[in-house]
Amino acid sequence: MFEVSAPAAERASQPITPPKPRAKDRWLKRAPMLPALIFVILVTQIPFAITIIISFMNWNAAYPDDISFGTVANYVTVFTDADLLKAVMVTVGLTVGVVLASALLGLGIALLLDRKFIGRGFVRTLMITPFLVVPVAAALLFKHAIFNPSYGLINGLLTTVFGDNAPQPDLMTSNPLLGIGIVLVWQWTPFMMLIMLAGLQSRPMDVYEAALVDGAGHWQTFRFITLPHLRRYIELAALLGTIYIVQNFDMVFTMTSGGLGTATLPYVIYQEFFVAQDYGVASAVGVIVVIASLIIATFALRTASTLLKEENS
Repeated sequence: MFEVSAPAAERASQPITPPKPRAKDRWLKRAPMLPALIFVILVTQIPFAITIIISFMNWNAAYPDDISFGTVANYVTVFTDADLLKAVMVTVGLTVGVVLASALLGLGIALLLDRKFIGRGFVRTLMITPFLVVPVAAALLFKHAIFNPSYGLINGLLTTVFGDNAPQPDLMTSNPLLGIGIVLVWQWTPFMMLIMLAGLQSRPMDVYEAALVDGAGHWQTFRFITLPHLRRYIELAALLGTIYIVQNFDMVFTMTSGGLGTATLPYVIYQEFFVAQDYGVASAVGVIVVIASLIIATFALRTASTLLKEENS
């Protein structure tokens, strides 16, 4: 028999590492993606870069001869103007309120739809439909068919139940921001419900069976098993909802046109750009909104990547 030397045996026992792909091969693999990358850069990044440049310009269409560059006055205006600061507070308050209400309602509905009952698939489909409605159509529906003080559904039901002396609230006059929030909650609750329902269906059922055998009640299993498992899903739903709701323009424009203290940052951008034609201030507000959205999106992507790692592990 032939004897194998020790160095040869050691080399044979070592795993064979495949050769690293050359730079040319890597670029050949990425070549099919280049058209899409170029398209994305042209559509998103170049306009955003132009917006950043304009945000440092003193550019108002009413004064075409007074255009200058290299000023931070637009950002100073954003952080010192009373109307803009109020728009920031309205945007933050509306976003926080809508996200919290939608998340709680979405969690409750997801828990109900996770149970087995006849027609569960049909009910799930019905619960998704508000999210599929066009935002402008939803705003018009609530503004005229539900909230209208003269012929709206709410006041009609109050009259039917309590008679002619029933109260007739005018929500769009007395508290229009609440009305906008109700419409946003109605439309975004299905989105939250879908994410949390996916989380509920991915939970390990053997852990629940073991907890029930050990004598744990429904509240204890929900508190110590369901909620910790859903934490990442709740975070993801809240972060994605925040990204979308903070950029909402349709509801405010359609229901109140920014009046009665309902102007949000996206609506302020519209007013500054198309009405006041102050392109510098409008661009500065837009840059701030994009930066805030990117920060939130970063946390959302981290949460999503953590969920994927947990699913694959």
